[in-house]
Amino acid sequence: MTEAGTGSRDEQQGRGGVFGPEFGALTVAIVALISVIAFESMAVSTAMPEVAVELDAVRSYGLAFSVMLTTQLLGIVLAGVWCDRSGSLPSLLSGQVLFALGCGICGASEGFSAFLAGRAVAGLGAGLTFVAAFVVIGRTYPESIRPRVFSVISAAWVLPSLIGPVLAGWVTSTWSWRWVFWIVVVPVAAALVVLLVRRGQIQGADADVEPSSRDHRSHVRAAWLGLGIAVSAGVMQWGTHELELAWSPQVVAGLLGLVGLALCAPRLLPAGTFAMRRGLPSVMLSRFFLPCAFFGTITYIPLMLTGERGLSLAEAGSLLAIGSIGWSLGSWVQGRDSFAGRRDRLVSVGGGTLALGLAGVVLVTWAGWWPWLVAAPLAVAGLGMGMATASLSVLALSLTRPADHGSASSSLQLADVLGSVIGIAATGAVFAALHTRAGEDVPAFVAMWVGTAAVATLVVVAGRRIRT
Repeated sequence: MTEAGTGSRDEQQGRGGVFGPEFGALTVAIVALISVIAFESMAVSTAMPEVAVELDAVRSYGLAFSVMLTTQLLGIVLAGVWCDRSGSLPSLLSGQVLFALGCGICGASEGFSAFLAGRAVAGLGAGLTFVAAFVVIGRTYPESIRPRVFSVISAAWVLPSLIGPVLAGWVTSTWSWRWVFWIVVVPVAAALVVLLVRRGQIQGADADVEPSSRDHRSHVRAAWLGLGIAVSAGVMQWGTHELELAWSPQVVAGLLGLVGLALCAPRLLPAGTFAMRRGLPSVMLSRFFLPCAFFGTITYIPLMLTGERGLSLAEAGSLLAIGSIGWSLGSWVQGRDSFAGRRDRLVSVGGGTLALGLAGVVLVTWAGWWPWLVAAPLAVAGLGMGMATASLSVLALSLTRPADHGSASSSLQLADVLGSVIGIAATGAVFAALHTRAGEDVPAFVAMWVGTAAVATLVVVAGRRIRT
């Protein structure tokens, strides 16, 4: 199957657009789900300091983030198996219920252990939801309008990025941090109702798909590997936390977690992914490198701006929002019909644009220029991410049989989250090892971000390997 080979029936189905009568309700429900999950991921960063103080867990602050990422990895792998065997609807509905349940548990928790349990349940639900939503898009929407669907989904991340931290701060100060978690339950329930009403459309698309090429034994193997990769990621994140350049049980645990990832990840991704084999493997490798470079950089930008340049958290957050706007613009650019059949080139261009933006961040940091100048390279980096990530989503589905959209979507999300986990863990380890004290950490930031810019340049090479 090729991206350019859409037939007349496909074009006729997509004539109404993503918000037309045929797909409008489904699009709104999917966008609502993505927006709510994005809001929760952005807003929790603002609420977490208050959570940590009230639940007496300041020293365990980072676990609230790593636990959710770990169970999200597990959900991503399980969703691929579930969608291939039973269609996309069961995974999609279960993911919503688990995400809402997890957020409810977080809001009601009286201790940090219960809070972590809620985060784990929410992460599992988010993983199930993301993959199932991608499968719905691949099987239900005509190929001619999929790029526009992914443009809309990418845009769904922008508004939460802009208003999430501000709204969460207001809710926390006006009522309680608990409402930051409780308020997401209502839109999730509304989306659930819409999807139940449109379940016939989703099930009909699943019924038209041939059986998956993976047998029961392969599905069971994938599920166990998913558990292995989730545990390994959690151990690695714990082991690299507050890393010191000396042997310790924590360092050994971090290395063992990394070994576990190296053993499990290649078996859950298309064969030849880390060898940059042509076609789908290079799609997955590009999707791994992009978040590794981008999130490995922006996670520490607020720390640099506040600790080295004296900006407030609100000012640093507003600069990060500019990167989100660039991402949305890049996603809109790739959705244009003129790029049909040439989307692999957009991946290489996006990788080069990301590398250029990250190099600009390094330059502003090293030269000690006016801190607000970092907005320009952040917008450039976001532009590259928007062009490349949305294009890779389209390519992953167009290069895969509909019967295997579950495993392809699972692999894509797995590469995405795994890249984020490793990028953040690697930059965190470098920073912890080179950290001296606030105001003197410019060499550490520069070393970290030179490395992430170099990773971004690998996307240029991998993108050129996508076309078969």
